[in-house]
Amino acid sequence: MTNSIADLREEYTKASLDIDSVNPNPFKQFEKWFTEAQNSKLPEPNAMILSTANTVGQPFQRTVLMKALDENGIVFYTNYGSRKAKQISENNKVSILFPWYPLERQVIILGTTEKVSTKESLKYFTSRPHGSQLGAWVSQQSAVINSRSVLEMKLAEMKRKFKEGKVPLPDFWGGYRIKPTSFEFWQGRQSRLHDRLMYEVGEESQWKISRLAP
Repeated sequence: MTNSIADLREEYTKASLDIDSVNPNPFKQFEKWFTEAQNSKLPEPNAMILSTANTVGQPFQRTVLMKALDENGIVFYTNYGSRKAKQISENNKVSILFPWYPLERQVIILGTTEKVSTKESLKYFTSRPHGSQLGAWVSQQSAVINSRSVLEMKLAEMKRKFKEGKVPLPDFWGGYRIKPTSFEFWQGRQSRLHDRLMYEVGEESQWKISRLAP
């Protein structure tokens, strides 16, 4: 190793974040930042790190993709038999993180989850590429398998099964909507004196904005 890990650092100088300049609605502020992430050609700007916890409090993280956004919440899709889905069924409180490192930004959202309707899941499922539709049928997500050949054999089987007509929506696959309870917008600044603005629901369901120390 040529360089010490302790010596790895960057000075953040690209932007600032001030209470007087942000949108009072955190969904609108998030949409603004998300659009800027898209326009900056970041790879997978809709990728988010989803954190859940099991029954003994052990946290787990994984990257999933945001597939819908409005003031009702943020939607992602998964296998309802997966580890994340099982943990959500036991504790529907989650955290998500959007890591937009090239912009020296990140957004942390806390919230609760609920399944989207079958109609909404079907609408998204039919928009997916054919291979992704088959993949949803192939993988028993998070289950232990002996080798990759198990997946390849299952894929061949699904190709034969659905070689004619549309691929139906699996009853074990669909979406979750995360309903935010707080947003934290983080903008890197020089000397590690970063800007952090927290939106939380206050009185009469109005969003309250606070500045946090870095």
